[in-house]
Amino acid sequence: MPRFRLTAALTATILLLAACGDPGDPAPGASGPPDKVKAGVIAIVDVAPIYVGRLKGFFREENIDLELTTAQGGAAIVPAVLGGEYQFGFSNTISLLLAASKKLPIKVVANGNNSTGVDGQDFAGLFVKADSPIRSPKDLAGRKVAANTLKNIVETTVRASVRKDGGDAAAVRFTELAFPDQVPALESGQVDAIFVVEPFQQAAVLAGARRIASSYVDAAPDLTVAMYFTSNQLASADPDLVRRFTAAMKKSLAYADGHPDEVREAIGTYTKIDPTVRAALILPKWPAEVNRASVEALAGLAVTDGLLTGKPDLNALLP
Repeated sequence: MPRFRLTAALTATILLLAACGDPGDPAPGASGPPDKVKAGVIAIVDVAPIYVGRLKGFFREENIDLELTTAQGGAAIVPAVLGGEYQFGFSNTISLLLAASKKLPIKVVANGNNSTGVDGQDFAGLFVKADSPIRSPKDLAGRKVAANTLKNIVETTVRASVRKDGGDAAAVRFTELAFPDQVPALESGQVDAIFVVEPFQQAAVLAGARRIASSYVDAAPDLTVAMYFTSNQLASADPDLVRRFTAAMKKSLAYADGHPDEVREAIGTYTKIDPTVRAALILPKWPAEVNRASVEALAGLAVTDGLLTGKPDLNALLP
């Protein structure tokens, strides 16, 4: 495949396709028509299991007619769930910890995705130019790093890499840049380093960038990067629906974790990622259960970095 086509496929905006199925018959044993449920997601590789689960009928088996709606990020999804626009949502762990620290009435109902736990073989990485004088994370002190969102999971995990390497984590400077803009910014010298997830990691590799850390791996073993959540109001008003959604998500996560080829195919149904790129992606891990120890570790790092003033009540937030 010509390089310019591959680069265009990687740096183009990822678009969600229309995803609203027609109502069907009730699930076997159900007493009524399926519950229509809207879930807010982000059009990224991380959410592939929920699409796989819908395609495999796992939600229909739980008498749920699932509609998936895309949003820019967890910052938009949290208020939409609290306002009742979505019944469930997907957000990274730091965003959920921040929401919990503000006493927002949310409850995690299922795992989202995890780091692979393998340094140099994760679905996200910290990169510098091939000829950069930066050799390892500690050299980022006083340097500028691109993050897709400020004061969130990228800052927390990159600082963890710097701290682990013996550097001054507080001296790293972050600038906000959307993922598609980060590789060009690195190549032009606008920033000294970038932190990108798939498929943008493939764009960095293609551009010849050099990985200096797998920051999700550095932050905690098998880091729970994101989770699915609902409002406390829905959890109290319709616990049976929450139970059924959670059951369907657990099936979806377990199936996706064991069927990477079907995951890559599903990614092509809701993004514009080129098939050649999809084949090269490093996929996250999708365990069915939240790794509580990693969430506790991330909360501690966020307190150290000043993102949180104290650890929120994880018993109230997590399943």
